Amino acid sequence: MVVGGRRAGLSISQSAQLLGFSRTTISRVYKEWCEKGKTSSMRQSCGQKCLVDARGQRMGRLIQADRRATLTEITTRYNRGLGLGFVNPQQPQPLISTTNRKKRLQFARAHQNWTVEDWKNVAWSDESRFLLRHSDGRVRIWRKQNENMDPSCLVTTVQAGGGGVMVWGMFSWHTLGPLVPIGHRLHATAYLSIVSDHVHPFMTTMYPSSDGYFQQDNAPCHKARIISNGFLEHDNEFTVLKWPPQSPDLNLIEHLWDVVERELRALDVHPTNLHQLQDAILSIWANISKECFQHLVESMPRRIKAVLKAKGGQTQY
Repeated sequence: MVVGGRRAGLSISQSAQLLGFSRTTISRVYKEWCEKGKTSSMRQSCGQKCLVDARGQRMGRLIQADRRATLTEITTRYNRGLGLGFVNPQQPQPLISTTNRKKRLQFARAHQNWTVEDWKNVAWSDESRFLLRHSDGRVRIWRKQNENMDPSCLVTTVQAGGGGVMVWGMFSWHTLGPLVPIGHRLHATAYLSIVSDHVHPFMTTMYPSSDGYFQQDNAPCHKARIISNGFLEHDNEFTVLKWPPQSPDLNLIEHLWDVVERELRALDVHPTNLHQLQDAILSIWANISKECFQHLVESMPRRIKAVLKAKGGQTQY
């Protein structure tokens, strides 16, 4: 792995960061390989087959296949071939106000006796935005000193400054619902169209006995008068959950957005324009496994208990 990374153009510091070894170790291993052809610290008499060359070649191929990949992305792709994976570290959460803690606690108490069967009647929804480029706007590549004009090392200009794609989606325990591109901003009129064209057909199809619940958060466009009136006209078809503020830990679709984001980052060929990005998002969404979103629904009783235990405060979810 050390040899493969160094031969692919990584510096000693980059190799150390990628592989988790000290710079001294990287330097020593590569020097021994250059001078003695040594690829293992084990005695040859042990008879164990050396795998460093094969792993190093794989590392080199991964880097050359995508010069713009970050250290994290290269490591993820390498470990995927070994059956390993990464999870995101716990991120700091915004402080929940006293008022919203009470509302979260009230919601948890009202639903503490709900079973998984009850939560199967809920359809979850939300919007999310996915960016074409990284937040700092810079693109970095891996290259050797003599590869500065290699076509694979040249960065093409992204038209319109990059930008991103916003989508609205919904799902229930039974199936994934539609994923709808919504442009740059979702306003009440556009959301009303989504409710009419997608929410009502989904709810009446999935819950023909009118025992379904529709979940939405407290975004301004969700709480607009025309939206509330629209739901009232169809209150005999399904119920809109009274959702507590500051509760992404209870909105299961947040985890599906994470799935989409991780899959976008792990693509071997990254989208270079908004059309490609939108196609990639729609494709990833359509291929989310049933086990994935059903497991999320099955976690709801545990999430409610966590909110109760935290007295309406933050939870591990």
